[in-house]
Amino acid sequence: MNVLHRRARPLPIAGRLFLPLTFLVLAALSTLWALASPLMAVPDEPAHAIKAASVVRGELLGVSGGEQGDRATVQVPGYIADLPAQACHAYDGRITADCAPAVDAEDTAMTAAETSAGNYNPMYYFMVGWPSLFMSGAPAVYAMRIVSGIIGAAFLAVSLGAAARLRRPRWPVAAAIVSITPMVLFLNGSINPNALEIVTTAALFLNLCVVLENSAALRSVRTNIILVGLSGAVLANTRSLSLVWLALAVLVPLIMYGWKPMFAILRNRLGIAMTALIGVGCVLGLLWVLQADSLKSLTGRPMDLSRWDAAQIMLDRSFDYVSGYIGYMGWLDTRLPMGVYIFWHAAMAAVLLAGLAAPQLRDRLAVLGLVAAAIALPPILQGQVIAQLGWIWQGRYLLAVIVLLLLACGVAFRTVAFPTGPVARRAGAWLLAGTAAAQLYAFIYVLRRYTVGLEESIRWAGMFEDTVWQPPFTWPVLVTLYALVMAAAALLAHRFLFHPMPEPAASADDGGQPGVENPAVPGPAMTSPAAGPPTGSAGTGERLRGSDGNRS
Repeated sequence: MNVLHRRARPLPIAGRLFLPLTFLVLAALSTLWALASPLMAVPDEPAHAIKAASVVRGELLGVSGGEQGDRATVQVPGYIADLPAQACHAYDGRITADCAPAVDAEDTAMTAAETSAGNYNPMYYFMVGWPSLFMSGAPAVYAMRIVSGIIGAAFLAVSLGAAARLRRPRWPVAAAIVSITPMVLFLNGSINPNALEIVTTAALFLNLCVVLENSAALRSVRTNIILVGLSGAVLANTRSLSLVWLALAVLVPLIMYGWKPMFAILRNRLGIAMTALIGVGCVLGLLWVLQADSLKSLTGRPMDLSRWDAAQIMLDRSFDYVSGYIGYMGWLDTRLPMGVYIFWHAAMAAVLLAGLAAPQLRDRLAVLGLVAAAIALPPILQGQVIAQLGWIWQGRYLLAVIVLLLLACGVAFRTVAFPTGPVARRAGAWLLAGTAAAQLYAFIYVLRRYTVGLEESIRWAGMFEDTVWQPPFTWPVLVTLYALVMAAAALLAHRFLFHPMPEPAASADDGGQPGVENPAVPGPAMTSPAAGPPTGSAGTGERLRGSDGNRS
């Protein structure tokens, strides 16, 4: 059966269990980060928590002078208004979390509070602020974090689920695993819309890839079409720059799969409906940015520097921000151990190299376009605000594009055979164990920073003293749970990547799939992942092998 006439690949691992298992793992990791990080230990989290508590009480904007950098005044419960005091450890890795006063759960009287997020789009804050309506004190804030993490985990899970539905899913899934850096999970366990824009960008891109790949059999990917519409509409209303990330997440798949599949989607009722949903989301998001002047919330120190000079300096600093893609924790006060950076730098470089070496020219062009965007956007964006705000750029601001780049590299490399022999399985096991270990090391190191601080004279043993700050359930319990969940995640990933995969069943009513770039038309014979090349010419046999080791 021709590869161009198949339905979308069904989710492996006990049928549809891959998606719920992935969600449970990601939700657990995000929740553990939400509990391990002290309250307000994420950049700008006090402003976002205050904004969320005000939005769910009907106050979308607050009162502001309207000048650049002015904070909005809103009405929130007293314990929410006092949250900025929780960030007493910000900017100095030597200060532990026990400097923070207790959160007074009894102080629920409405009071004035200031937030720099006053004129941000309210959608995210509606989604995460509701626990503060019936809870109070620290439990309410932790609950808001957990809700945010679960929402983010859902979008990450459907991203991985979409990667798994591609006909040659192993390289895309491997790239998706690399894209979930410690910084992504750290942000996901906080009250900050930065996390939502990252995960919705990933969900939009990968689900759109699935839809384009199956444009002649859209009935088999209805769920993915809906997810494209939902993730696109949410992304458009996340942050002021999210419309740029949305444009990239739509344009790159169109370059990879061509424009022809898009016409098929626009002739489908559900496709039209989801396209309209994204359009409405974009219009609403743009109107909010223009009417609320969202960019005026940004604060900083103006600099007497031209845009051109600022852009050149920013370009020179491009690689200085790479650590922020992997993990720059706290209020930019906690760099992770060098071993974590070395591992992720190597993994990200390998994924990028694969994308740049992809077999198809259009895929390589898409990857090159994203590389150019990742290099050019920070100087352009920073240069525009240098006179008003000075240097404000952080690595996490571009993380949505970096995740998109890694995912695009995995999709670009999808037609290359994935090694599944005994040596590859053992190497894969070590690589996944290294990934889990690097994630765990980052988690423990952040806990060390807040329990005993990062003074050189203080060692790990100090964490076991009775007097140190403890997160909910204590840090040893959270570390143990994190290690167990990470081990489960590594096993799940290894089973997906190296377990034999059957080809998706063919159907007589399937149409052509113009999204697939492989021109080979195989015969009826199939080979198992462990089998050698099919009979006949060695070169032809290798060319016809799919990424899962089967004849395509």
